[in-house]
Amino acid sequence: MESVAASGEGRIGLDIGTSKIMSIRQSGNQLKASTEVNAFLPLPYSRITENILLQNKVHYYQNNGHFFVYGNSAEKFAGLFNAETRRPMSGGLINPDEPAALTLIKVIIKGLVKKPKSDDDLVCFSVPGAPADAPHDLIYHEQLLKGYLSELGFKTKSINEGQAIIFAELEKENFTGIGISCGGGMCNACLAYLSVPVASFSTTKAGDFIDKSVGSVTGESATRVKLIKEQSLDLTKDPKDKIEEALHIYYDEVIGELIRTLNDSMSKASSESHQLDAPVPVVLAGGTAQPAGFRDKFAKALEASNCPVPVSEVRLSSNPSQATARGAFIAAVYDS
Repeated sequence: MESVAASGEGRIGLDIGTSKIMSIRQSGNQLKASTEVNAFLPLPYSRITENILLQNKVHYYQNNGHFFVYGNSAEKFAGLFNAETRRPMSGGLINPDEPAALTLIKVIIKGLVKKPKSDDDLVCFSVPGAPADAPHDLIYHEQLLKGYLSELGFKTKSINEGQAIIFAELEKENFTGIGISCGGGMCNACLAYLSVPVASFSTTKAGDFIDKSVGSVTGESATRVKLIKEQSLDLTKDPKDKIEEALHIYYDEVIGELIRTLNDSMSKASSESHQLDAPVPVVLAGGTAQPAGFRDKFAKALEASNCPVPVSEVRLSSNPSQATARGAFIAAVYDS
């Protein structure tokens, strides 16, 4: 990784996820990650509120008589007021039900990538797999992001999230295997052979689905469920209350849907005469994959499913939350 970092001047990897946006760039001989929560909280305008926001260096955007507190600041405010943040993205794509969505995404992205230092600077940004029920929405999403980054002065390149996991984690395997990013809005997967995508897909049952479903059946807010899921959930242990019991149930549903779609996609790829020389590794990444026991649950369910692609191992990314951005950065460097 240090050799990649050393040759990464002017290259940025950008993970544009439903729940978080992360950039990775070279800083000396190391890689530096910066993250903002991809969310906002509208507040009514007042001079007092504006002064407080400015004094505390809170990120906000002002429009139509409202302040839109965004990024990491939005999550802090939501915790203070016991309020739900709103998302500029839904299901991995720009949220059509939020009028300010694109503006807020642009503001967050600009704060992370800054300005290019030369005409050759390149941003490689992540995109999800095309949703089965709305494949054309991805075209709109990708072109809007590419257009905005170009407006900022960057050269651009997009990469499938699952393929980004392969770039981040499977260099020793010659970028051959299955990369799966389990995020907030989607789970994205890609099978690649020598870095070339063979098959990819996405499912919309992911972290947000778990949070909302558990909140619905337990009467808790999705924000509180998300906090429990991220801070204390252990899928290797029996549930100790109704929230954990529901989390186990909906995690099983997410894993089941992911494996069913994986097997279906890989069966179609096999029927198109894509042959692999040997069993390949599966790498899991993303915030939804981080709870203890997720890897074991997934591996057990995959083994029982008779996956059409021979699998050598299932492993968790060395840094699940940064893997997509890191893979995008590596792809940007190789594009030099």
